[in-house]
Amino acid sequence: MYKKVEKSPVELTKQDFVSDQMVKWCPGCGAHAILAAVGNVFPKIGYRKENFAMVSGIGCSSRFPYYVDTFGFHGIHGRAAAIASGLKIANPGLSVWVATGDGDSMAIGGNHFIHVLRRNIDINIILFNNQIYGLTKGQFSPTTPIGSVTKTSPHGTIEHPFTVSGLVMGAQGTFFARVPDNNVKLMSEVFFEAAKHDGTSVVEILQNCIIFADKVHDHITDRSMREERQLFLKQGEPMIFGKNQDKGIILNGTHLEVVELGKNGINEKDLLVHDMYTRNPGIHRMLGWMKAPDYPVAMGVIRAAPADSYDELTERQIETAKKTSKIQTVNDLLRSGDTWEI
Repeated sequence: MYKKVEKSPVELTKQDFVSDQMVKWCPGCGAHAILAAVGNVFPKIGYRKENFAMVSGIGCSSRFPYYVDTFGFHGIHGRAAAIASGLKIANPGLSVWVATGDGDSMAIGGNHFIHVLRRNIDINIILFNNQIYGLTKGQFSPTTPIGSVTKTSPHGTIEHPFTVSGLVMGAQGTFFARVPDNNVKLMSEVFFEAAKHDGTSVVEILQNCIIFADKVHDHITDRSMREERQLFLKQGEPMIFGKNQDKGIILNGTHLEVVELGKNGINEKDLLVHDMYTRNPGIHRMLGWMKAPDYPVAMGVIRAAPADSYDELTERQIETAKKTSKIQTVNDLLRSGDTWEI
């Protein structure tokens, strides 16, 4: 963990990462909680302050580089993953974080998004999913539920939305987690796990846009029902949920099933035990696809499969080439191949 980056010689605090810029998100926006969680986790990671870089594209989420006192890059629409990839490959010693939205990452930025996942470049993507375009005032996005009435779908959108987990794992992503924006403690823990992961991490945050998609996640995150509709995954522990911790998840044939403990002879030993490190994405895919009200929505780290990262492989390839190449200097290069005198 953190093998490439020099640790900070002094202990940093949350205050060290507080920007002098005015935070201009709307009051009540879930982005404030995300900013708080990032402030919690950056000092805990322990890097030198100058080794952090925050990258963004366009959207409300993309104001993030201004609100964290680190190096930052505010890119153009959808290109944050490409910029972050270049930063990490050019300087593997950086801890690179991307702040992006559901539109920025999966619409105009969709191609960059799937290929950074496929390559497994060691960057951390924080995906604000409010199921709407907020900055441009309420158009439907790639995650807007079908039938939703928005500025660009006055009769209800007829497009089938992406499931973020499905897209990540379909692109061979090695790390996927999901958290609600009203649980800063869990968000901070998940960000730390993302930082430890060697490869591309994606953390989907069910974020509330109080202006254009207010309460869009309430059927999952509202205090009155969240215990029944959220499954908090913990590595090596059985999948139990419910207000009374009396429900669980089993594998029934080829699909997941919700069961009640104590009924039909079902007990805790019958439940699935979470293994976020397995390379096989089968159970991870099914966990990511679970939707309320038929299932609880899986929260926490769903997948953290070990795999070589692109930047590590690049470094190894360069070192091998240095040792084995016949060309060691520019002079060697100029005098190699077909040469002639004029």
